[in-house]
Amino acid sequence: MILVKTIEELGKLLKNYRSAGESIGFVPTMGALHPGHISLVSESRKNEGVTVCSIFVNPTQFNNPADFDKYPVTIEKDINVLEQAGCTVLFVPATAEMYPANDPVLHYDLGFIETILEGKYRPGHFQGVCRIVDKLLNAVKPDTLFLGRKDYQQCMVIHKMIGLQAHQTQLQVCDTVREADGLAMSSRNMRLNKEDRQTALHIIKILRSIQSNLKPGDLSPLKKVAFQHLEENGFKSDYVEIADAVTLEPVTTWDGKQPLVALAAAFLNEVRLIDNLVLTTGQNA
Repeated sequence: MILVKTIEELGKLLKNYRSAGESIGFVPTMGALHPGHISLVSESRKNEGVTVCSIFVNPTQFNNPADFDKYPVTIEKDINVLEQAGCTVLFVPATAEMYPANDPVLHYDLGFIETILEGKYRPGHFQGVCRIVDKLLNAVKPDTLFLGRKDYQQCMVIHKMIGLQAHQTQLQVCDTVREADGLAMSSRNMRLNKEDRQTALHIIKILRSIQSNLKPGDLSPLKKVAFQHLEENGFKSDYVEIADAVTLEPVTTWDGKQPLVALAAAFLNEVRLIDNLVLTTGQNA
Protein backbone atom coordinates (compact mmCIF):
# COMPACT_ATOMS: atom_id res chain seq x y z
CA MET A 1 0.00 0.00 0.00
CA ILE A 2 1.28 3.46 -0.93
CA LEU A 3 0.52 6.34 1.44
CA VAL A 4 0.30 9.84 -0.04
CA LYS A 5 -0.48 13.17 1.61
CA THR A 6 -0.86 15.69 -1.20
CA ILE A 7 -3.25 16.03 -4.11
CA GLU A 8 -0.32 16.57 -6.48
CA GLU A 9 1.41 13.38 -5.39
CA LEU A 10 -1.87 11.45 -5.62
CA GLY A 11 -2.57 12.74 -9.13
CA LYS A 12 0.85 11.70 -10.45
CA LEU A 13 0.54 8.24 -8.94
CA LEU A 14 -2.98 7.60 -10.26
CA LYS A 15 -2.01 8.89 -13.72
CA ASN A 16 0.53 6.05 -13.92
CA TYR A 17 -2.12 3.48 -13.00
CA ARG A 18 -4.51 4.86 -15.62
CA SER A 19 -1.76 4.80 -18.25
CA ALA A 20 -1.36 1.11 -17.46
CA GLY A 21 -5.07 0.59 -18.14
CA GLU A 22 -6.13 0.15 -14.52
CA SER A 23 -9.61 1.14 -13.35
CA ILE A 24 -9.87 2.97 -10.03
CA GLY A 25 -12.26 2.43 -7.14
CA PHE A 26 -12.52 4.92 -4.29
CA VAL A 27 -13.61 4.56 -0.65
CA PRO A 28 -13.69 7.89 1.24
CA THR A 29 -13.61 7.62 5.05
CA MET A 30 -13.06 9.70 8.17
CA GLY A 31 -10.99 6.95 9.75
CA ALA A 32 -11.81 5.00 12.93
CA LEU A 33 -12.30 2.13 10.51
CA HIS A 34 -14.52 -0.89 11.17
CA PRO A 35 -15.52 -3.94 9.08
CA GLY A 36 -18.16 -1.87 7.28
CA HIS A 37 -15.44 0.29 5.76
CA ILE A 38 -13.35 -2.75 4.93
CA SER A 39 -16.31 -4.35 3.14
CA LEU A 40 -16.29 -1.34 0.80
CA VAL A 41 -12.58 -1.80 0.18
CA SER A 42 -13.24 -5.48 -0.59
CA GLU A 43 -16.05 -4.56 -2.99
CA SER A 44 -13.73 -2.14 -4.78
CA ARG A 45 -10.99 -4.75 -5.02
CA LYS A 46 -13.44 -7.21 -6.60
CA ASN A 47 -14.51 -4.72 -9.25
CA GLU A 48 -11.58 -2.37 -9.89
CA GLY A 49 -7.87 -2.75 -10.57
CA VAL A 50 -6.78 -0.12 -8.07
CA THR A 51 -8.44 0.75 -4.76
CA VAL A 52 -7.91 4.18 -3.25
CA CYS A 53 -9.02 4.93 0.30
CA SER A 54 -8.92 8.34 1.97
CA ILE A 55 -8.86 9.23 5.65
CA PHE A 56 -9.88 12.80 6.40
CA VAL A 57 -12.02 14.04 9.29
CA ASN A 58 -13.86 16.79 7.45
CA PRO A 59 -14.50 19.85 9.64
CA THR A 60 -17.07 21.45 7.33
CA GLN A 61 -19.68 18.70 7.81
CA PHE A 62 -19.81 18.98 11.60
CA ASN A 63 -22.47 21.50 12.63
CA ASN A 64 -21.54 20.74 16.26
CA PRO A 65 -17.86 21.60 16.95
CA ALA A 66 -17.86 19.37 20.05
CA ASP A 67 -18.80 16.39 17.87
CA PHE A 68 -15.83 17.13 15.62
CA ASP A 69 -13.48 17.34 18.62
CA LYS A 70 -14.70 13.99 19.96
CA TYR A 71 -14.56 12.11 16.66
CA PRO A 72 -12.31 9.07 17.23
CA VAL A 73 -8.88 9.16 15.57
CA THR A 74 -7.09 5.80 15.18
CA ILE A 75 -4.76 6.49 12.26
CA GLU A 76 -2.02 3.93 13.00
CA LYS A 77 -4.54 1.14 13.46
CA ASP A 78 -6.40 2.26 10.32
CA ILE A 79 -3.23 2.13 8.22
CA ASN A 80 -2.52 -1.43 9.36
CA VAL A 81 -6.10 -2.55 8.71
CA LEU A 82 -6.14 -1.08 5.20
CA GLU A 83 -2.78 -2.65 4.36
CA GLN A 84 -4.09 -6.05 5.43
CA ALA A 85 -7.29 -5.47 3.41
CA GLY A 86 -5.30 -4.97 0.21
CA CYS A 87 -5.91 -1.26 -0.30
CA THR A 88 -3.63 0.02 -3.08
CA VAL A 89 -3.33 3.72 -2.22
CA LEU A 90 -4.14 5.56 1.02
CA PHE A 91 -4.65 9.32 0.80
CA VAL A 92 -4.23 11.11 4.15
CA PRO A 93 -4.28 14.87 3.54
CA ALA A 94 -3.89 17.63 6.09
CA THR A 95 -6.74 20.09 6.55
CA ALA A 96 -4.73 22.81 4.78
CA GLU A 97 -4.32 20.51 1.77
CA MET A 98 -8.08 20.13 1.32
CA TYR A 99 -9.01 23.65 2.45
CA PRO A 100 -6.20 26.02 1.44
CA ALA A 101 -6.30 29.72 2.28
CA ASN A 102 -8.96 31.66 0.34
CA ASP A 103 -10.56 28.41 -0.80
CA PRO A 104 -13.85 29.28 -2.55
CA VAL A 105 -17.00 27.92 -0.91
CA LEU A 106 -19.35 26.44 -3.47
CA HIS A 107 -23.08 26.09 -2.84
CA TYR A 108 -24.63 22.87 -4.08
CA ASP A 109 -28.25 23.13 -5.22
CA LEU A 110 -29.49 19.98 -3.49
CA GLY A 111 -33.13 21.02 -3.27
CA PHE A 112 -35.66 19.11 -1.17
CA ILE A 113 -33.26 16.36 -0.08
CA GLU A 114 -31.29 18.89 1.98
CA THR A 115 -34.29 20.15 3.94
CA ILE A 116 -35.47 16.92 5.62
CA LEU A 117 -34.27 14.35 8.15
CA GLU A 118 -30.47 14.80 8.53
CA GLY A 119 -30.68 18.06 6.60
CA LYS A 120 -33.26 19.45 9.01
CA TYR A 121 -31.45 18.44 12.20
CA ARG A 122 -27.91 19.13 10.97
CA PRO A 123 -28.11 22.38 9.00
CA GLY A 124 -25.17 22.84 6.67
CA HIS A 125 -24.07 19.22 7.09
CA PHE A 126 -24.75 18.13 3.53
CA GLN A 127 -23.12 21.22 2.03
CA GLY A 128 -19.98 20.24 3.95
CA VAL A 129 -20.27 16.63 2.79
CA CYS A 130 -20.65 17.70 -0.83
CA ARG A 131 -17.77 20.13 -0.56
CA ILE A 132 -15.27 17.50 0.60
CA VAL A 133 -16.51 14.66 -1.62
CA ASP A 134 -16.44 17.00 -4.62
CA LYS A 135 -12.81 17.84 -3.80
CA LEU A 136 -11.90 14.18 -3.29
CA LEU A 137 -13.52 13.12 -6.56
CA ASN A 138 -11.60 15.85 -8.38
CA ALA A 139 -8.39 14.56 -6.81
CA VAL A 140 -8.96 10.82 -7.34
CA LYS A 141 -11.16 10.84 -10.48
CA PRO A 142 -12.33 7.29 -9.73
CA ASP A 143 -14.29 5.08 -12.07
CA THR A 144 -16.46 3.96 -9.15
CA LEU A 145 -17.22 5.49 -5.74
CA PHE A 146 -18.18 2.99 -3.03
CA LEU A 147 -20.47 4.10 -0.18
CA GLY A 148 -22.40 2.27 2.53
CA ARG A 149 -26.21 2.30 2.71
CA LYS A 150 -26.15 3.07 6.44
CA ASP A 151 -25.88 6.74 5.44
CA TYR A 152 -28.93 6.41 3.20
CA GLN A 153 -29.70 10.09 2.74
CA GLN A 154 -26.03 10.98 2.33
CA CYS A 155 -25.76 8.48 -0.54
CA MET A 156 -28.68 10.24 -2.26
CA VAL A 157 -27.08 13.65 -1.67
CA ILE A 158 -23.73 12.56 -3.09
CA HIS A 159 -25.45 11.00 -6.10
CA LYS A 160 -27.08 14.35 -6.78
CA MET A 161 -23.80 16.21 -6.31
CA ILE A 162 -22.07 13.89 -8.78
CA GLY A 163 -24.67 14.90 -11.38
CA LEU A 164 -24.49 18.60 -10.53
CA GLN A 165 -20.70 18.65 -10.84
CA ALA A 166 -20.64 16.29 -13.87
CA HIS A 167 -18.16 13.88 -12.29
CA GLN A 168 -17.41 10.91 -14.53
CA THR A 169 -17.85 8.51 -11.63
CA GLN A 170 -20.34 5.74 -11.00
CA LEU A 171 -21.77 5.45 -7.49
CA GLN A 172 -22.11 1.97 -6.01
CA VAL A 173 -24.08 1.81 -2.75
CA CYS A 174 -23.32 -1.30 -0.68
CA ASP A 175 -25.40 -2.94 2.05
CA THR A 176 -25.07 -1.84 5.66
CA VAL A 177 -22.72 -4.09 7.62
CA ARG A 178 -24.04 -5.04 11.05
CA GLU A 179 -22.73 -6.63 14.21
CA ALA A 180 -24.00 -10.15 14.95
CA ASP A 181 -26.75 -8.67 17.17
CA GLY A 182 -27.92 -6.28 14.44
CA LEU A 183 -26.28 -3.00 15.44
CA ALA A 184 -25.19 -1.05 12.39
CA MET A 185 -21.42 -0.67 12.39
CA SER A 186 -20.34 2.93 12.96
CA SER A 187 -17.24 4.75 14.11
CA ARG A 188 -19.45 6.44 16.71
CA ASN A 189 -20.06 3.07 18.37
CA MET A 190 -16.57 3.42 19.84
CA ARG A 191 -17.96 6.15 22.09
CA LEU A 192 -20.65 3.91 23.63
CA ASN A 193 -20.06 2.40 27.05
CA LYS A 194 -21.02 -1.23 27.67
CA GLU A 195 -24.55 -0.41 28.87
CA ASP A 196 -25.28 2.06 26.07
CA ARG A 197 -23.94 -0.43 23.51
CA GLN A 198 -26.78 -2.80 24.48
CA THR A 199 -29.35 0.00 24.62
CA ALA A 200 -28.35 1.06 21.09
CA LEU A 201 -29.94 -2.13 19.75
CA HIS A 202 -33.38 -0.59 20.24
CA ILE A 203 -32.87 1.40 17.03
CA ILE A 204 -32.68 -1.64 14.75
CA LYS A 205 -35.42 -3.29 16.85
CA ILE A 206 -37.88 -0.47 16.13
CA LEU A 207 -36.96 -0.45 12.43
CA ARG A 208 -37.54 -4.19 12.20
CA SER A 209 -40.81 -3.79 14.10
CA ILE A 210 -41.96 -1.24 11.53
CA GLN A 211 -41.03 -3.70 8.78
CA SER A 212 -42.86 -6.65 10.36
CA ASN A 213 -46.00 -4.62 11.09
CA LEU A 214 -46.12 -2.76 7.77
CA LYS A 215 -49.43 -2.92 5.89
CA PRO A 216 -51.27 -0.62 3.49
CA GLY A 217 -53.02 2.35 5.05
CA ASP A 218 -52.13 4.93 7.68
CA LEU A 219 -48.48 4.65 8.74
CA SER A 220 -48.53 7.26 11.51
CA PRO A 221 -49.29 4.74 14.33
CA LEU A 222 -46.19 2.73 13.37
CA LYS A 223 -44.00 5.82 13.56
CA LYS A 224 -45.56 6.98 16.82
CA VAL A 225 -45.02 3.64 18.56
CA ALA A 226 -41.41 3.46 17.34
CA PHE A 227 -40.66 7.01 18.49
CA GLN A 228 -42.18 6.37 21.91
CA HIS A 229 -40.20 3.14 22.25
CA LEU A 230 -36.92 4.98 21.76
CA GLU A 231 -37.89 7.73 24.20
CA GLU A 232 -38.92 5.18 26.84
CA ASN A 233 -35.53 3.47 26.51
CA GLY A 234 -33.44 6.55 27.16
CA PHE A 235 -33.01 8.02 23.68
CA LYS A 236 -33.58 11.63 22.66
CA SER A 237 -34.92 11.14 19.17
CA ASP A 238 -34.53 13.52 16.27
CA TYR A 239 -36.79 11.51 13.98
CA VAL A 240 -38.35 8.19 13.13
CA GLU A 241 -39.65 8.41 9.58
CA ILE A 242 -41.12 6.21 6.86
CA ALA A 243 -40.30 7.65 3.46
CA ASP A 244 -40.33 6.91 -0.24
CA ALA A 245 -37.18 4.87 -0.85
CA VAL A 246 -36.41 6.80 -4.05
CA THR A 247 -37.26 10.41 -3.17
CA LEU A 248 -37.25 10.39 0.68
CA GLU A 249 -40.63 12.14 0.66
CA PRO A 250 -42.37 11.22 3.93
CA VAL A 251 -45.19 8.73 3.44
CA THR A 252 -48.23 8.95 5.72
CA THR A 253 -50.55 6.61 3.81
CA TRP A 254 -49.16 3.59 1.97
CA ASP A 255 -50.75 2.02 -1.08
CA GLY A 256 -48.93 -1.28 -0.67
CA LYS A 257 -46.81 -0.69 -3.78
CA GLN A 258 -44.68 2.39 -3.14
CA PRO A 259 -41.05 1.55 -2.24
CA LEU A 260 -40.38 2.47 1.38
CA VAL A 261 -37.47 3.00 3.75
CA ALA A 262 -37.64 3.53 7.52
CA LEU A 263 -35.04 5.88 9.01
CA ALA A 264 -34.19 6.87 12.56
CA ALA A 265 -31.78 9.23 14.30
CA ALA A 266 -31.47 9.55 18.07
CA PHE A 267 -29.06 10.60 20.78
CA LEU A 268 -28.00 8.08 23.40
CA ASN A 269 -26.46 10.37 25.97
CA GLU A 270 -23.99 12.40 23.86
CA VAL A 271 -23.68 9.93 20.97
CA ARG A 272 -25.94 10.43 17.96
CA LEU A 273 -26.83 7.20 16.18
CA ILE A 274 -28.54 6.74 12.83
CA ASP A 275 -29.84 3.70 10.99
CA ASN A 276 -32.28 2.74 8.27
CA LEU A 277 -34.00 -0.28 6.84
CA VAL A 278 -35.43 -0.68 3.35
CA LEU A 279 -38.95 -1.92 3.98
CA THR A 280 -40.06 -2.67 0.43
CA THR A 281 -38.59 -2.07 -2.99
CA GLY A 282 -42.02 -1.74 -4.61
CA GLN A 283 -44.43 -3.90 -6.56
CA ASN A 284 -41.93 -4.99 -9.21
CA ALA A 285 -39.25 -6.15 -6.77
